[in-house]
Amino acid sequence: MIRRGKRLRRRPWHELRERRRQGIFLFPSLLTTGNLFCGFLSMLLAVEHRWTESALAIFVAMIMDLLDGRVARLMKATSQFGVEYDSLADVISFCVAPAFLLYSFALQPLGRAAWFGAFLFLVCGALRLARFNVQTGTVDRRFFIGLSTPAAAGVAASTVILLQGEEPTRAVRVALAITSYVLALLMVSTFRYWSFKEVDFARRRPLETLLVVVLAVMVVATMHEIFLFLVFGGSALSGPARRVIVGRPPAGATAEPAKESH
Repeated sequence: MIRRGKRLRRRPWHELRERRRQGIFLFPSLLTTGNLFCGFLSMLLAVEHRWTESALAIFVAMIMDLLDGRVARLMKATSQFGVEYDSLADVISFCVAPAFLLYSFALQPLGRAAWFGAFLFLVCGALRLARFNVQTGTVDRRFFIGLSTPAAAGVAASTVILLQGEEPTRAVRVALAITSYVLALLMVSTFRYWSFKEVDFARRRPLETLLVVVLAVMVVATMHEIFLFLVFGGSALSGPARRVIVGRPPAGATAEPAKESH
C-alpha cells in the first residue's frame, strides 16, 4: 500500500497476498511447469544442433503459457505465486531459450558484436516482463505496450524453422544478428500491439467463420514454415505500422484495469 495523506492506495497484488493461504493451485502450476520444461528442452536440443526441434519446443511452450492463465481464471485459481512463477518460466522459455537458439544456430561465428544481440534479446525480454507486471491493471487491456516476449520468441523460432535448420550463409547470419537487435528494441519500445483480449471466442459466429478457420488450419498443415514466419513477422511489424498510421496515443491515456497475458 502507498500512503497518500490519510488515504491508502492498494496495489493489485496486495489483494492476492492477503488471501487466506491455501497452498498452490496444482493444475495451472503444472501447465506453467510444462512451459518451463519446454524452454529447458529447447536449449538441450540446440546444444545437440537439432535446430528445428528446438524451435518447435518454444512453440509448445507458448501453448502451455496460453493455457495456464486461461485455466487459472476459469478455475478462479489465480494467486500471487502463480503470477510470479509464470513470469519466471517466461524468462526461460521466451527470453533465454530463443536467445540461446539464435546464438548457437547463427550468431556464434560472427564475433562479439553479433552474439551480443542474443544477450540484448535476453535483457530486453526480461525488462519487458518486469514492466508488464508493474503495468498490469493500469493500461488499456486491448493493447500490449511493446512487443510481447512470446511474439518475439516466435519470430526467432519461426525463422529457424523457415530455414529448416540448414547451415546459414554469412548473409543470413548477419540478417539474424540485426533481427535480434530489432526484436530486443521492439520489446522495450512504447509501440502498441493488439492483444486480442476483446475477442469473444465463445460468442456465436456465422457459418463462414468456421470455413475460414478450417482453411487456416489447412494452410498451417501444408505450409507451416511460411505461415508461422509470416504471422509472427507481421505481428512484430504491426506495432510500428500502427504508430505510423494511427499516431502516438494521447499522453496519460489509460483504460479499465484488467489482467493480461504476456
